[in-house]
Amino acid sequence: MRTGGSEGRQQRRGGSRDVERGASYPTPIDSRQDRSRQKPPLTATLKHRRIRMAAIDKGCARLRGRPLNRPGHARRGLPTKGGMMAAKSARTAKSKGSRKPAENGRGPNGKVDGHAAPSSAAKVSTGTSTQTIGGYLIQRLQDYGVRDVFGIPGDFVLQFYGMLEDSPIRVIGTTREDNAGYAADGYARVNGLGAVCVTYCVGGLSLCNSIAGAYAEKSPVVVISGSPGMLERESDPLLHHRVRDFDTQKQVFDKITVASAVLDDPLTAFREIDRCLEAAVRFKRPVYLELPRDRVHAKALNPHVPAVTEPKSDKDALREALQEAGEMISGCERPVIIAGIEMHRFGLQSEVIKLAEKNSIAMCATLLGKSVVSEKHPLYLGVYEGAMGRETVRKFVEESDCVILLGAFMTDINLGIFTARLDPGRCIYATSEKLRIRHHHFHDVVLGDFVAGLAKAKVTAPKRALPKDRGGVLDRYVMKPDEKVTVRQLFGRINAMLAKDMVVVADVGDSLFGAADLTIHQHTEFLSPAYYTSMGFAIPASVGVQVANRELRPLVLVGDGAFQMTCLELGTALRHGFSPIVVVLNNHGYTTERFLQEGPFNDIPNWNYHRLPELLGGGWGFEVHTERDLDQALKAAMANQDKFSILNVHLDSHDVSPALHRLAERMSKTL
Repeated sequence: MRTGGSEGRQQRRGGSRDVERGASYPTPIDSRQDRSRQKPPLTATLKHRRIRMAAIDKGCARLRGRPLNRPGHARRGLPTKGGMMAAKSARTAKSKGSRKPAENGRGPNGKVDGHAAPSSAAKVSTGTSTQTIGGYLIQRLQDYGVRDVFGIPGDFVLQFYGMLEDSPIRVIGTTREDNAGYAADGYARVNGLGAVCVTYCVGGLSLCNSIAGAYAEKSPVVVISGSPGMLERESDPLLHHRVRDFDTQKQVFDKITVASAVLDDPLTAFREIDRCLEAAVRFKRPVYLELPRDRVHAKALNPHVPAVTEPKSDKDALREALQEAGEMISGCERPVIIAGIEMHRFGLQSEVIKLAEKNSIAMCATLLGKSVVSEKHPLYLGVYEGAMGRETVRKFVEESDCVILLGAFMTDINLGIFTARLDPGRCIYATSEKLRIRHHHFHDVVLGDFVAGLAKAKVTAPKRALPKDRGGVLDRYVMKPDEKVTVRQLFGRINAMLAKDMVVVADVGDSLFGAADLTIHQHTEFLSPAYYTSMGFAIPASVGVQVANRELRPLVLVGDGAFQMTCLELGTALRHGFSPIVVVLNNHGYTTERFLQEGPFNDIPNWNYHRLPELLGGGWGFEVHTERDLDQALKAAMANQDKFSILNVHLDSHDVSPALHRLAERMSKTL
């Protein structure tokens, strides 16, 4: 059904009420009142307490004698959190070789689809035919195609880690919890769904920034956190890791996840697991599951089988929306498609290409959605990002009288710091959250139904001549061997070496802006935090990429400031035999900030980045000053297939990418 006006009422997709009737997106979905302050029955005797503490001691004893995951990770005098991460050599299913993706719940492109079929039985590592909360959660993760979980163990989640270790799911230990979140985010962008498991508060609250980024950029990550047992909370004790109330951590995650639940009640826990996992894949946002440690092995009161539901469009609303969109396209003279990140998240790339090829409509992408379609496609123009984009692309888009925006976020970065000029009266704007055609808003229309319907619709779009010069600014690269490396030449050389099995993972700053001009060959071979722009994303995300698909090789573009934040995650890459090529843009500080405001606060210490392999005990390091150095280092890195390679590329502190040059030139004419 349609409403006029431009007030922008939020669209509610068909079926998006989820389990709670009447709850609308994006309010966090939590069907139950907080139970953490409700005291359980006073039945915990001294005997019960001894049994509980004995179980904890037994879990801690399992750690003694095992090799640590890494040195120096005893947290605040509590049991060391490393040993549980060691892979058992006898478990061939968890070897570091490539692994065949699971089939359950996966779409035609290998990614997790919206709903996983229920398994025949959720009986994992319980030692009994009765379902347990922890076992059921592990089984449902597998049903949705999750084969690996990232994280760091702690005493409140040790029992669940033990169940993970006894299951087919592989546990990938990281150096920090926030890095585990970035890695799970990168994994989700390749696999379709990711998961991270940490301990209570000191682990969970460390995750907040990376999970907030996943929420902002619609990357579905399942956050699993242990917590104090329900019985040990009864006298309101000051347990370690606790902050204020027992539900403080959950309240924080309510703001940065689309669904959350505390699995404290065997009567409701199984349905809550289903509800949250379904919300993750439906809305492509993170969800939060908190598992008290005395509920991990809690048994189901009744046999539970997950229900399967499908989001459905309102037929009348869908028909009217397609009719109006078809009329707008048929009646225009200069159409263009801008494909955004949701076309990847929801697996709709092929539908976008069908629409473009059937009607000969040129395609662009946003920076966040870069590589959502192959940039070698004959109808592809480039990245549209306002003044930061190439002039031919900007002019072609902004002169269009019908801009078809599919799954695109209109963020300040995607719009070139709001230098884009798009008239809403000439736009078809479709995302999973809203559908607007000109100034008409349609509700209860599923994004996939609309895009697929538009691809099938009989429209008579006019053929529009494409720009003659569609080559990128990096296509004319010529090496100058004895010259010092510049940002333009660096990206030109990288553009010349990109192969079909490579994934570009760009961090924040000029690493991201410069990478916008790279030509990506295949679908979704470009990952970046292009909306949330959190520094330190790229290196741990590259670990997630190779965990998800060992056949892909990450090319990591990272500034020296971001590198200093998360560089030790290369130790995880080394441990698993991963082979990312890490290019550090060493310009001695925060160059993008210098571009906005000069000052000594933008300067950082200059590390010998190429010597990091000596610290970590493996890998290859290269120091690069000239273009000859760069060429030789990249060739050697490409040949090194079993360990990471790091290039310390020395750049002038005021040298910037062509994209930032374009933005500065455009803004100088308007400010």
